[in-house]
Amino acid sequence: MENLSDLLHRRRSIRKYQDSALTDEEIKQLMAAPLMAPSSKRCTPWEFVLVRDEVKREALGACRAANSAFVAKAPLVVVIIADTEKTDVWVEDASIAASYLQLQVEEAGLGSCWVQLRNRQTATGQSSEDYVRELLGIPAKYGVLCMVAIGRKAEEKKPFDDERLQWNKLHCDTFTPAAEQA
Repeated sequence: MENLSDLLHRRRSIRKYQDSALTDEEIKQLMAAPLMAPSSKRCTPWEFVLVRDEVKREALGACRAANSAFVAKAPLVVVIIADTEKTDVWVEDASIAASYLQLQVEEAGLGSCWVQLRNRQTATGQSSEDYVRELLGIPAKYGVLCMVAIGRKAEEKKPFDDERLQWNKLHCDTFTPAAEQA
């Protein structure tokens, strides 16, 4: 098992994928991670819609006004939703699950990219959440948080550079504005 710090350094947003399907076994291994994610009071409000169908992936590429077309080329798109009737912190719970998924994808040597849906719109002004909800038949009680595009990397990115760590974002015992930290 590799070091978590190395995994965190290596994980980058990948938007270009090889034209190669993931196997059922690979998908099962990936999806075990978000199913282990913690949630408030262990209510597990999150659910996952796995989209492999080419026509639906193409349609998902139009879910936002910009920066989502690349998902059509991802062999797998996981739409992360949560039952809003189970908890008022569904956004947080679903976000943790999405993060677990992305880390598992990186550990498997694959690439992923988070695409925000909540509070976003399509090019026609429709809510991205409603667009995806209609496309995939998701009931209204489910919040649609994001989707994670997944595939074999067709691009390489440099690991995170520790020189970019913003240590000034840390505050000890009380908040100190950045101007006063210098």
